[in-house]
Amino acid sequence: MRAFHENLLTALERTDDEDGVFDALLSASLALGFDHMAYGLQLAHPVAQPQVLVRNNYPAAWQQRYFEAGYMTTDPVVRHGQLSTAPMVWDADEPLEVPDFWEEARANGLRYGWAQSSLDGRGVGGMLTLSRSGEPLCAQELADKDMHLRWLAQAGHLALSRVLRPKAVMPPIESPLTAREAEVLKWTAEGKTAQEIGDILSISVPTAHYHIGNAVDKLKVPNKTAAVVRALVLGLLK
Repeated sequence: MRAFHENLLTALERTDDEDGVFDALLSASLALGFDHMAYGLQLAHPVAQPQVLVRNNYPAAWQQRYFEAGYMTTDPVVRHGQLSTAPMVWDADEPLEVPDFWEEARANGLRYGWAQSSLDGRGVGGMLTLSRSGEPLCAQELADKDMHLRWLAQAGHLALSRVLRPKAVMPPIESPLTAREAEVLKWTAEGKTAQEIGDILSISVPTAHYHIGNAVDKLKVPNKTAAVVRALVLGLLK
């Protein structure tokens, strides 16, 4: 077990390049007996449609079909990862739901798999999915490889989120929020109205609106809800 961990860490430490990191994780996945690896990273913004970045070595035909069919919204593995960080083992020969999805996945060599999601303190979620077309994942194999799989999931999240996140992170704000603007946003995050914020901070309602407007402009977002989300992501409301 130690050799597996050390080899993976050594490979990851040698590169900060997205392709290099992915190749190191894929090599570890192949060593564990899987043909394919996918990693999806979901940012905390925008709220309505969070950005999702994906890297995988799936067959090109399956990648295209997955996108065209909008399977991201119905994929049972993705849905499990959004609800739980517990590992999921799946068998495309025994689909419980979305039979068309499983049939196509099986036809493209994604027959048996293992997946686990991760979530960090910045609201960034990631999920590692491993799959193969050969033998099913039996209980003994899962028990033998449990620590390796969990280690790979955590290493994958830390390494790939580090190199992928800059692609989606919004640019830094040009002017910092004032203490009052941050304070007003904190109360907005608690669901307080401008009237309630005015009462709490002993300021007028127009003044509360003024600070909210300034924060919205500085954060380059369309409204106060988006301003709260971005301020939270950037760690401005501590």
